[in-house]
Amino acid sequence: MKLVIGNKNYSSWSLRPWLLMRVLELPFEEVLIPLYTPGSREKLLAIVPSGKVPALIDGDLKVWDSLAIVEYLAEQYPGVPVWPADSEPRAIARSVAAEMHSGFSALRTHMPMNCRAELPGKGHTPEVLADIARITTLWADCRARFGGSGPFLFGAFSAADAFYAPVVTRFLTYAVPL
Repeated sequence: MKLVIGNKNYSSWSLRPWLLMRVLELPFEEVLIPLYTPGSREKLLAIVPSGKVPALIDGDLKVWDSLAIVEYLAEQYPGVPVWPADSEPRAIARSVAAEMHSGFSALRTHMPMNCRAELPGKGHTPEVLADIARITTLWADCRARFGGSGPFLFGAFSAADAFYAPVVTRFLTYAVPL
């Protein structure tokens, strides 16, 4: 398999499946296409119909959405703990990952991912603070209900943790008090 990504310092969508595949030790070749450079859009369109990253290529199959990639990996590697094993925590883990995938637009807009920057105090709008409150409440609930067996949201590392890893980097970049 090949995972086509942009720069992991700036592309939260690229970081999610890359981190999951690395932590779970799934075999893949990383294909880096630097974003916002001359010709990058054309290179991406030649590889994947959306022209965006990430994209997973497995033979002739191309999967071009981070959540779809994660679900494909879960199907291809049923013995690998992409999601929690038990149905209740697995359903909640999928819900929290989907909420990250489709939500928190204020956080993403006003606190873009930049692992190399230090921007304390920037982007702390009321809408962003509401997103942060929801995220920290969500994390606390997952840890309290399902995290007793390890240090991650559901105990062991899962796709839910990979989906929120870019949020952690944002909290560090923007010095979010927790």
